[in-house]
Amino acid sequence: MNREPVIDADGHVLEFDREIFEYLPPPYQGQPTLLGYPFFPTLDGWHRAANRVTDKKGMYIEQPTPQDWLNYLDEANIAATVLFPTNGLGFGMITDTLWAVGLARGYNDWLHDRWLRANPRRLKGIALIPVQEPLEAVRELRRVVKDLGMVGGILPAVGLQRAYGVQEFWPLYEAAQELDCVLAVHGAPAHNLGLDRFQKLIEVRTLAHGFSQMIHVTSMIFNGVFDAFPDLRIMHCECASGWWPYLAERLDLEHRSRGAQAPRLKRRPSEHLQSGRIFTHCELDELGLVNALQWLPEETFFCASDYPHEQKAEFPEKVDEFMRRQDLPDGLKRKILWDNPIRMYKLDEAELRAAIQPSGAAVAG
Repeated sequence: MNREPVIDADGHVLEFDREIFEYLPPPYQGQPTLLGYPFFPTLDGWHRAANRVTDKKGMYIEQPTPQDWLNYLDEANIAATVLFPTNGLGFGMITDTLWAVGLARGYNDWLHDRWLRANPRRLKGIALIPVQEPLEAVRELRRVVKDLGMVGGILPAVGLQRAYGVQEFWPLYEAAQELDCVLAVHGAPAHNLGLDRFQKLIEVRTLAHGFSQMIHVTSMIFNGVFDAFPDLRIMHCECASGWWPYLAERLDLEHRSRGAQAPRLKRRPSEHLQSGRIFTHCELDELGLVNALQWLPEETFFCASDYPHEQKAEFPEKVDEFMRRQDLPDGLKRKILWDNPIRMYKLDEAELRAAIQPSGAAVAG
């Protein structure tokens, strides 16, 4: 490939209970009865692979090893990826707080030991944190960032019976701000979003990611999270960007009409969106990106391979097509593919350059 390397802001591992079992802390350590049940809740009752079979797509979800991932980075000309879970995207639906704490620690130690150590300059990790108990989430976030070198923690978009604007989560935001790490709102499940009226996965998938993320950003803005924590960085994953103009206008409209109900909010909601601290995924071929740029600054958009949930060839093909788009300036393209994820995750650009040099790649300065 002749193009410059890029950063994949959201890739995935496929986690297996028997592997994570080896890393569970007491009292779960060495207790084989745990293997009689899945560690993570099913996402929402929809079996994604079953739909691929009945749709006759024949799409096989690869189960890459760390070396497979590193090979893919070279093949696709990706400097580094940040690894998110797969089954762990349903983590927010765990109701047993003690199990959530233990499983988060076990998963994070497994991710670090089995994956990140394979090449810590190119395989970055983002942690599961037990948001079911915010003070425990603070402890785990501090541990994974300081001791394991991870780039932040995941806020599951679905499962909890409260939105992330409520004050019980504020110690977590204070810790993230102090640690200078990102918190990532990531969807996948459709549970409790009102989508149970649908009978087909295609209907559910159309709305689940965007709806779940709208809920939390609305709660965080109106409850004054971004006023109280001026250096907090929040990213929104796998939801594209086309919904932001609609939500931004609605937020401002409701603030004008009912601002007394949001006493902790000191600025117009759209001013927070312009602050450069609220990041969003964008599809590289989405037309709505042009409209989203009217509400969020160029410095807040990032892209993702979603591998292995998507086929290997899709991301590099989309990047090549993106580079040929005539409706976007070249400077913006560079920001989305390189500069923005570096700023969002606080990655070391010199480290990234050094990591890809042996394979002959070069990043334009």
